[in-house]
Amino acid sequence: MTWHEIEREQLAQALRDVTPDAPTLCEGWQARHLAAHIVLRERNPLVGAGIAVPALAALAESRIAALADQATTEGTYRDLVARVATRPAAWHPAAWVAEATDVIEFFVHTEDVRRGAGPVAARELDPELVEALWSQLKRSGTVRLRKLPVGVVLVRGDGVRHHLRSPKGGLSGEHGTVVVRGAVGELALYLLGRGAAADIQVDGDRDDVAAIEKVLPSR
Repeated sequence: MTWHEIEREQLAQALRDVTPDAPTLCEGWQARHLAAHIVLRERNPLVGAGIAVPALAALAESRIAALADQATTEGTYRDLVARVATRPAAWHPAAWVAEATDVIEFFVHTEDVRRGAGPVAARELDPELVEALWSQLKRSGTVRLRKLPVGVVLVRGDGVRHHLRSPKGGLSGEHGTVVVRGAVGELALYLLGRGAAADIQVDGDRDDVAAIEKVLPSR
């Protein structure tokens, strides 16, 4: 199995382990909403587009809410989770990019479910999964930081570093660079907006740390 297939099953199992109305780290979403998001993200072009196109976001949210409202009982919820566990057909566009994009997507959503009701022990990750997450994080980690004035360096638990972005204005700018330290899985949660539930450390000048905290709050 590929890592996106393994992480899909991890997500489906996390959803099976909770009730339809279990809280998640996604604000306003219960477990059934997160499951509906995964199903429609892969099967409804408008919902898929709504993730990236602000003008379609409200429509996407309404479709997700409508499907979630159909999964309030144990039976209907289990049926929805079964759809989460089912991969798109090989010819579907979502299947073509799955290994390049879905490893981190499914990993983070699994943690959304696992940590939704409060702190839990971090999963012990296979070293190959760590590298897959790290690779995707380096490619996509700047998405939430586009307007951030400070530079960001990531430092893994094993000391491996990655210069994610430079401060705006370079060396002559008013901001410097912050260093974000943590295990790769925790860094993924932080950069995808789950800093309140992630075990990370942000070091740097006080004003620079304050600037990144406005965009990505941590504990």
